[in-house]
This record gives sequence, structure tokens and C-alpha cells, in this order.
Amino acid sequence: MSIFKAYDIRGIYPTQIDEKIARRVGEAMVDYLEARRLIVGHDMRTMAESMTDAFIEGVLSRGCDVTDIGLVSTPAVYCAIGEIACDGGAVITASHNPKEYTGIKMCKAGPVPLSGDEGIPEIKALSEGPEPAPAAKPGKREPFDIKPIYIDKLVELTGGPTAIAPQKIVVDYANGMGSWDAPEAFSRFKGLEVIPLYDTLDGTFPNHEANPLREENLEDLKKTVREQGATLGLAFDGDADRCAFVDEEGRTVGADLITVILARFMLEKHPGRGIIYDLRSSKVLPEKILEYGGKPVKERVGHAFMKATMKREGCIGGGELSGHFYFAEFYNSDSGLLAGLRVLAQLGKEGKTLKQAADELRIYYQSGEINFRVKDKEEKMEAVVKAFPGGKVERLDGILITFPDWWVNVRPSNTEPYLRMVLEADSQELLEEKKKDLIHLLGTPV
Repeated sequence: MSIFKAYDIRGIYPTQIDEKIARRVGEAMVDYLEARRLIVGHDMRTMAESMTDAFIEGVLSRGCDVTDIGLVSTPAVYCAIGEIACDGGAVITASHNPKEYTGIKMCKAGPVPLSGDEGIPEIKALSEGPEPAPAAKPGKREPFDIKPIYIDKLVELTGGPTAIAPQKIVVDYANGMGSWDAPEAFSRFKGLEVIPLYDTLDGTFPNHEANPLREENLEDLKKTVREQGATLGLAFDGDADRCAFVDEEGRTVGADLITVILARFMLEKHPGRGIIYDLRSSKVLPEKILEYGGKPVKERVGHAFMKATMKREGCIGGGELSGHFYFAEFYNSDSGLLAGLRVLAQLGKEGKTLKQAADELRIYYQSGEINFRVKDKEEKMEAVVKAFPGGKVERLDGILITFPDWWVNVRPSNTEPYLRMVLEADSQELLEEKKKDLIHLLGTPV
């Protein structure tokens, strides 16, 4: 399986990806962008520093300077690219993947992510081709502390130090990069008490995987929220570009419902603007965006695609079910921490708990994401289309079939050998009926 993915470069270290590859990718990124300066940061994984050094060596060998921002969250890299004159940047991280993985996320200036549609295939070809001769004059590596700028930006975009009402919350950092920036940001809001879980940086993830999409990874957070009488819980992934939410009763609140709350925050300040969402979201999301006077903009799954469409459509922000939340005011990029801060601010302004706000939006019934391991993904998707005639069929990302009282999306995973299905219906009975039919078509869920 190729390490060159739809959104980044990622694989198991050192069998699939190592320092030699990192160096070649650094060289290739400079040549592809014709770059003179790149921003580079890294996460806390055990191989991150050696991978970063190798990547930077490749960049310097092509005569390109590096602003080295060191150990940082991925959103801080986006901030650095947005604030510092440069041609782009990279962060050495494997996001939410297990400890044996590493990878490279890359952006050109803006920041605009490089993806499988633009940038990653070209860098793959260059990195696998003949090694270029070193530049006549190597680049320079210069350190820079982005944290003060990043934290100030987050506080400003939340509405200042008084924007969040005094309360107690629980935050599970999963030993990932959220503990690098979030504690300092939280401390800037008066009266906000934070009970931390697993806030020591540790790339071996000794407590649980840094993947908040898996419910088993939220169990300690849910338990602590209930025991402490906290208003809500937040969970970050490994590089802190995603955030999951748990209400005061320990119930997970889906990212599509969180996007509705964020839409209220953003559309109050920027009426009429677009809100982007991924096509797997509950239909309550576009319905509420329209109700608030905004423009719902549907897009395929993946941060590179979401960000490109945000910019093209002039969206003020949005989110996708994976827990990525996007903000035009934050360089058209995602930040799990900014999402958490803005939800806290909006709930306080409305005088609601997260449970109250979410319950108001739980109008329809969803299956959650169900995965199937199949040999021929295209054949199976076409079988679904044929099995349900009469619905509206869209092919933005896999297949989306919509009927008046239910819809289903079946899409191929960009990173694993699976078809992923999400189903929503107007009643629990209809949901169960259609889920049974679809499982019969697609096979046993994994």
C-alpha cells in the first residue's frame, strides 16, 4: 500500500516510511513549490525528531531556508504558514494513527493543503526519481516560537478572555499535542476550570489511542465528566487538529451537531455566509444553516477538499464528521482547540448546556459509520444504487442516495481497504429496516 495518501504521506516506521524517504520528500517539496522558505514542525512521536531532521536536510540541500517551529500541534503549523512569509510548510505527524506510524502533512502558502488531486502525486514522482544535485548554496535553518502568536489568535477569535462563562470541563489530551497548546489557551479565560486527562506528551500513547472517533477511547473522559459534574468533555486527537465532544451525561455529541452550534457563532458575526459540511452529516445541519440565514455547502470528505471549497465558495467555516472544524478567520484551516473554545463561548451566550443544545438537534436517526471490507468497491456501490431505485443519486464522494425520509452514503476509504456507510432516517424503525437491507448487500460489518 502506498504511503502517498489523498491528504498526506503516512505509513509504519521504519518499514514503510523512514528518514531516507523524509529527506527525499523534503527535496521534492522544494522543487515542486520552487520554494525559498518552508515552515517545518513536528509532533511528539518517538521518531518525529529524526524524521524532521531528515526532512529539513532535504529542504536545505535544495537551497531553501527553513523556519523550524519545533514541537507543535498541526493547527500551530497552519498559523505559522499564515503569519510568516513563506512558500508553504510541513508537519511531521501521523495524526490519530497508532504509535508505530509517522507521516508528513504538507501545505503551500496560504496555507493551502497539498492533496492527492494536486501536489502529492507530483512530490511522489519527484521523490522516487533521480536524486537531485545539491544546490550551490544550502539553505539556513532558523528556530521560531509560534506559540504566543497562535494562542493570541485563538483567544481573539473566541471573543477575548471573558467570552467563556466560568465552569468546569474535562479535557482528554490522549498524551498528544493538545497538551502543548490547550492548557495555556484555557488559562486565558477567567473562571474556566480544566480537569486534564493524559496531559503528558508521550508518543507511545500509554493510556489509549489518540483517536477520539473510537468510542472506547472516550470512556475515561465520559466517566470523569460524570464524576466531576463537569459541563462537558473535550477529546483531542494526536496532532490536535480534531476535537470530539461529550455532554454532561457522558454522551458523545456528533460533529455534525457541533457544526450547527459553531454555525450559530459564525453566522451571527458573518450573516449570509456559507457553512461547509461533509455529505455524511445529518440533514438537520443544512436545514439549520438555512434557518439561520446561511448558505449550506456540501463537500466530499477530507480536509484538503473541504478547505479548497471553503475558499472557492467564500464559506466562513464548517465541519465534518471526523471532528475537523474549519474557520475562514483561522487561515481557512482547522483547529480542534478553536472549535472547543467557540462551542463553550456560544453555549454560554445562549445559556444552554451541551446536552440541551444537542437534544434540540437530534431530530433524525443515524447509524453512525459502518465499515465493510470488500474486494470490488465500485461493484458493491453500483449494487447499492440498483437496489434502491427512485432516489436522488450523487457521486461527490462514493454514492449518496437520498429519499424524502432517508438517505445513505457509501464511500471508499481513502486510507483503508473498506467501504464506509452512513445511513439516516426519519424514524428508528425505518433506519433499522434500511440498515438490514444494506448489510445484506454489503456483507458483515467489520
